[in-house]
Amino acid sequence: MNVLFVCTGNVCRSPMGEYLLPRYFNDPSITTDSAGTRGLFDHPIDPSSAKILSELGIDTTDFRSKRVTPQLDTAADLILCFEIEQRQDIATIAPLASRKTFLLPDFANMCVYCAKEGYIEGSTRQEKLESVIDNASLIRPMLPAPMVIPDPHRREFAAFQKAYEQICQALRIITDATA
Repeated sequence: MNVLFVCTGNVCRSPMGEYLLPRYFNDPSITTDSAGTRGLFDHPIDPSSAKILSELGIDTTDFRSKRVTPQLDTAADLILCFEIEQRQDIATIAPLASRKTFLLPDFANMCVYCAKEGYIEGSTRQEKLESVIDNASLIRPMLPAPMVIPDPHRREFAAFQKAYEQICQALRIITDATA
């Protein structure tokens, strides 16, 4: 399973998701990638995001930003965004990918709901995540209002730290609900 994290410029939030998810899942069958809906191409990760990840022992020196492509419908099995506009952009760029595209905090809420209601099926993490995706259209109305993770780009370090904490919180929730 390939999980794609998507933000606007692909230099702040989505690289954090790309590098952090493997630490939570510890499952080599689940790969991660990231891209941006607009803006930057072939840029390094933002220095503040790099600093946060470096403090965790994660090397981001080879990272280069890239843009979302229409091939998302076949390249990614799960797409996690940070803002509603990014989800809308993906629906325009790759309409078939819409059914597997979610805001990261919303997907975390979906995982909790599915676990609570007994909708999670399968024995592997991939099967469990796929069961949440398959049930998404049924459970979206049961979820709280969408929560975004604000873009820290060109803001103070505290904004990056806050985004990091929100990403980690959502990843912990997903990990626990699909354990």
